[in-house]
Amino acid sequence: MEIWVLYLILFVQAVLFILYFTGMWDVVMFFQVLLRVFLHVLWSFISCFLPAKRKSLRGQRALVTGAASGIGRLTAINLAKEGCKLVIWDVNTDGLKAVAEEIKALGAEVHYYVCDLCKREMIYEVADKVKKEVGDIDILMNNAGVVSGKKLLMCSDEEITRTFEVNALAHYWTIKSFLPHMLEKNQGHIVSTASVAGHFGLVRCVDYCGSKFAAVGLMDALRQEVYAMGKTGIHFTTICPSFISTGMFEGVKLKYPSLPGLQVLSPQSVADSIVDAVKRNKIMLLIPFLANVSLFAKGILPTKASDLLLHFLGADVAMDTFVGRQKKP
Repeated sequence: MEIWVLYLILFVQAVLFILYFTGMWDVVMFFQVLLRVFLHVLWSFISCFLPAKRKSLRGQRALVTGAASGIGRLTAINLAKEGCKLVIWDVNTDGLKAVAEEIKALGAEVHYYVCDLCKREMIYEVADKVKKEVGDIDILMNNAGVVSGKKLLMCSDEEITRTFEVNALAHYWTIKSFLPHMLEKNQGHIVSTASVAGHFGLVRCVDYCGSKFAAVGLMDALRQEVYAMGKTGIHFTTICPSFISTGMFEGVKLKYPSLPGLQVLSPQSVADSIVDAVKRNKIMLLIPFLANVSLFAKGILPTKASDLLLHFLGADVAMDTFVGRQKKP
């Protein structure tokens, strides 16, 4: 029996030798990659039926931007319940103080800083202050976002600039501030609250979609760059929710809200999903689940067919009734 095993090994070695010297080694490597891709897909399918492993966040320093209201506030509170030490940023001083008090009432440590994410130098200054007063950040959550809800030609240059500064460029500046320490330790987690609008175009959201596409691209490229450095202990999670019933998207209505998976999302359910995704080291979270199906369909369907699907889901009219967050007089 052993002699046949030896013959088999010699035969495989001979085949590999011939392929290598005949210039066909690339073919072997290609099929090797295909096999690995298949095994990863198979494992992902099997994992759907296995209990998900969740890491502990206790004692981690977590920074959440845009924490004075909406998803940022609820996510910060959820992290406090997980035992994190919170650092919260926002431009809204009163709202920030109120959230800090809520977190303190839970018995968690919290530090709040007023920061205008449209100002790069201010971001760097506040980040340095955080590192001196609190310490290095373990979990960075770029959550803050703005939306104009206007057609492109109705947006002022200042509105477009602000949308990109808050929704995309601020991510670069916070990451540049806190990633170096994560690289030193080969440990950390960077989270970006993007949107399904980072994968699909929506009417009255040209500036918003552009900024969210940028956020999605940033996270994907940065993950590849960091992993190419061998720093696989750092995790990246991109959150892509649909419309959420916060003041930010006040007035938005979907075409068929009675259909499963087509409702406007509740803020608490999204915040819960965000923290769960972090605990599971999930790379991409699209919610609701139908967004995953839509993204898959976009990748395989002709453009016109994909557009028909998006129109059915309301991508062309959902923002027609948009009001947005109204400033209090």
